[in-house]
Amino acid sequence: MSGRPTASSADPACSDSPSASGTPGERLLPDGDFPDPTLDRNLLREHLNIRDMCVLILTILAVFYSLYFTAPILLPFVFALVLNLLMIAPMRFLTQRLHLPRHLAALMLIVMMFGIVGGIATTISVPAAGWITRAPQTLPALQSKLALLRGPIDVAQRDYMRLSAMFSGHSGSTHTTHGVGGTIGGETALSRLGSSVLAGTRELAGGFFSMLLMLFFLMTEGDTLLRRCVEIMPTYAKKRRLVEMATQIEQNVSLYLVTITMMNLGVGLVNMIQCWATGMPNPLLWGVLAFLLNYIPIIGPLTGVVVYFVVGLFSFPSLLYALLPPSIYLLIHVLEGETITPMLLARRFTLNPVFVMGSLLFWDWMWGISGAFLSVPMLAVFKIVCDHIEVLAPLGHVLGGPTRRTISSAIVAQLQSEP
Repeated sequence: MSGRPTASSADPACSDSPSASGTPGERLLPDGDFPDPTLDRNLLREHLNIRDMCVLILTILAVFYSLYFTAPILLPFVFALVLNLLMIAPMRFLTQRLHLPRHLAALMLIVMMFGIVGGIATTISVPAAGWITRAPQTLPALQSKLALLRGPIDVAQRDYMRLSAMFSGHSGSTHTTHGVGGTIGGETALSRLGSSVLAGTRELAGGFFSMLLMLFFLMTEGDTLLRRCVEIMPTYAKKRRLVEMATQIEQNVSLYLVTITMMNLGVGLVNMIQCWATGMPNPLLWGVLAFLLNYIPIIGPLTGVVVYFVVGLFSFPSLLYALLPPSIYLLIHVLEGETITPMLLARRFTLNPVFVMGSLLFWDWMWGISGAFLSVPMLAVFKIVCDHIEVLAPLGHVLGGPTRRTISSAIVAQLQSEP
């Protein structure tokens, strides 16, 4: 498109293109295409007052309330939008290079993706079920290996029980009244568990089918939908801004998803090799687990370290040897997450780590594990939208990672010059 920006979208205010004076990196506005990310106090005083702020807060709360209770409906559509951004490059290769019809290309990609996911799930389902089945029998061996930690754990547990009794006002003897009903209600609890598992499986299958259906139509008719949205914009400036916003979302989020997916594949492959080399059973299972957990920032790799340590305790005779797989896993994550991936993404798209962690915790609370997977792509889309809205431009600038020296000095100079 003719309206695609050529500057880096990691920080639209810090463009590397030459300014009017010829010095790169000193210009705050790229030819007026984007709002100025610097603070405009007069604009804030003119557009914001107490009533508007209260209405805005109530609107945000209503939106979050709706998002929480409409998660079964919205999650398949959000996943379809994210996967559509991931499929843009192969879709264009099939349609523009191989000249395949869009419907046929979309169907081929969806079938290929479904086949890969189904094949991997079928391969790891048997060892995963085996580990779940063997878990109760291996607990005594796990307790014997962790005998060194039994004393501190018992002390912490006793202190926790004392604090609980102190704040609740009940003594420890009140917990003994539930022993008779445990055996009587065991069958009822088991039947409830079975029904909940069946209900969850049915809901998951329905959501997966809805996601695939929505993904197919997004891949085939997404460009037409964007064209129709551009046509209803009243002015040329708004048409161009919408095109630029959609283009940046497509370029940056799809670049992020492709880069992260390739890096996660490498992390899963390396962890599978290290599990095979260290003697852990079922290395494919733990490689796939490392691949999936690496999509969740910070919390995912930490969970992987704990899982690798527990599996090492089950698999190896000594505690020191059980620490080897999680240590290698942590080293791989540090090399990938702190060195390789930032080098690949920092020049095109960066997000402030504080907001990344906040988005992860918020969407995990809102939508569970699905929200944790979607937190970073949704934050990236929100940052790009803020960059193109005048009132939200300062927020987009804050979301866009570390501040450069030229912008910080400009903001300080502006604040010092104002009364």
